[in-house]
Amino acid sequence: MAKKKEINKEGILSLYIDYFLEHNKQPQSVYLFAKHAGFEEGLFYKHYASFNQIEQNFFTSLFDNTLELLGNSEEFVSYDARTQLLSFYFTYFEMLTANRSFVVALLKEDKNKLKSLSKLSELRKNFKQFYDTLDIEKIDLKQEKLIEIQEKTMSEMAWFQFLFTLKFWIEDTSISFEKTDIFIEKSVNTSFDLMDTTPFKSLIDFGKFMWKERGSFKM
Repeated sequence: MAKKKEINKEGILSLYIDYFLEHNKQPQSVYLFAKHAGFEEGLFYKHYASFNQIEQNFFTSLFDNTLELLGNSEEFVSYDARTQLLSFYFTYFEMLTANRSFVVALLKEDKNKLKSLSKLSELRKNFKQFYDTLDIEKIDLKQEKLIEIQEKTMSEMAWFQFLFTLKFWIEDTSISFEKTDIFIEKSVNTSFDLMDTTPFKSLIDFGKFMWKERGSFKM
């Protein structure tokens, strides 16, 4: 009996991607997958609990690689929040493009959109944590509860924007996905323009002034 090969976490992921693209679906079982790939079934469970975990880990591993790459850039630290988010988008989607066949097959496998979104659940958590680290100017709401709601709302809206961008990229048929690049730049810039606190601060200051001076404006 031939001795089965040793394999690491990245190797299992690579073999899984190849299998998925060849068969356009998950293997029927871990046993059959390991047998097909030529390694011991037990090695699979040293790194993953299930095929679903592999799929989730694929997206988070690209996320980790993106942040590592950006973190190695001295310029990235000096960027403002808008430019940092743009840099993240361009880098992450470049990595997605390098694995486009697998990503598209993976996310279009299930007609149930909620099931497809479950493959992005870990990425959602990591993305929102990253977004919260960006130095985005917020309205000073004074009350802790309102500040907490504001932060949760902003990161959740940012995640929806990411999903919308992902959908655009999947359906993009332009050369080198240049339309997605344009979409990223315009959507991120628009979101930051909408979050510009200057008009809101002016409105709040004007409201405070009117409240203090309300006696002077009696008709």
